[in-house]
Amino acid sequence: MTTRESLDDLYIFSGQSNIPLVQNVVDYLGVPLRPTLYDRFSNDNLWIQLGESVRGKDVYIVQSLTVPVQDHLLQMLMMLDIAKTGDADRVTAVIPYYSYGRSDKKDAPRICITARLVADLITQAGADRIITMGLHSDQVHGFFTTPLDHLTSFPVLSAYFKQKDLSDTILVSPDVGYAKHSSKLARLLDLPLAIGTKFRVADTDVVIDDILGGRYARRAIVIDDEIATGGTMVRVCERLHESYGIEEFILACTHGLFSGNAVERMNNMENLTEVVTTDTVLAPHAYENIKKLHVETIAPVLGEAIRCNHLGQSVGDLFAFWSETAQA
Repeated sequence: MTTRESLDDLYIFSGQSNIPLVQNVVDYLGVPLRPTLYDRFSNDNLWIQLGESVRGKDVYIVQSLTVPVQDHLLQMLMMLDIAKTGDADRVTAVIPYYSYGRSDKKDAPRICITARLVADLITQAGADRIITMGLHSDQVHGFFTTPLDHLTSFPVLSAYFKQKDLSDTILVSPDVGYAKHSSKLARLLDLPLAIGTKFRVADTDVVIDDILGGRYARRAIVIDDEIATGGTMVRVCERLHESYGIEEFILACTHGLFSGNAVERMNNMENLTEVVTTDTVLAPHAYENIKKLHVETIAPVLGEAIRCNHLGQSVGDLFAFWSETAQA
C-alpha cells in the first residue's frame, strides 16, 4: 500500500442509501464527493458507473444496508467490484449500518448465518478493508477475513447527553447481549446501569422478564444498538414504570430504523421525553413524524476513521471498547 501524506488521492463514492451522511463526511474532510451514475434496465437489473477513474487511488465506497436492503447491498458489491477491477490502489467498504449483523447464529434448523455470507460477498467483491459502526453482536467482527474497523457512536451520544442534567437518572440496557456496550456508556456518563432480561417471541414481539440492577429513579435512558419497530423499548419502559415507578424515559440508539409501527409507538408513549439516534440510517419518515426525535451526526467519527486509514494512522480511539488514550 502506498504511503500517503495528503488527501489528494482519497476518493469517496456514495451509494444511494444515505447520501446526506456521505456529504457531511466529505465536507468534514474537505474533499469532494466523487460522482456515481445509476440506472435500472427494463428487466430490473441495476447499472452503475463510477464517474471518475480510480486507477491508483485510495477508494472508499460508503453505503448503509437499509431499505431496500437487497438493492443497496448489490449496489455496494457492484461499486466495490468496479473500483477493484478499475485498478484502485486500495478499496474500503464503509458500512455505517450493517443490517445483516442480526443474522449472526443458527437459532433454528436449516437457516443461513447471513451475517457471515454477506461478509464473504463484500470481501469477494473487492473490499480490502471494512469500516462499520455498532455491529449487532461482536462475533460478526470475526466473520470478516479482511481488516475491519468497528467504530462506536458513544463519543457522539455521550457528548450530547453530557449537556443535560442527568441527576436522578439510570442507564438501561434492554438485554444482557448489549450490556457490555451499555456499561461503557454508563461509565462515560457516570450513571448506574440496569439490564433487562429479554425473551424474543417473534421479530416484532418481546417479553421483558426482569430488570437486573433496577432501582428507583426519576428518569431512565434506555440504550440499544438499534430501534426497529420499537417493541423492545416500549416493553422495557413499561416494566421500569411498573416495577420501579420511573416517570420519564429517553430512548437512544445508534441505528434509528423506525420500521413497522415504530413511529406510532414512539408518539403514543406518554412518559417519553426524547428519542435520540444518529444518522447511520436515513429515515425521513421518522424525521418528519416522530415528535420528540433528535438526530446526531456520526460524520466526524466516520471522517476521522477514513482520514486515519488513508494516512496510515491509528484509529484505536474510535474503536468500540478500545481507547489508546485510556490504555496508555
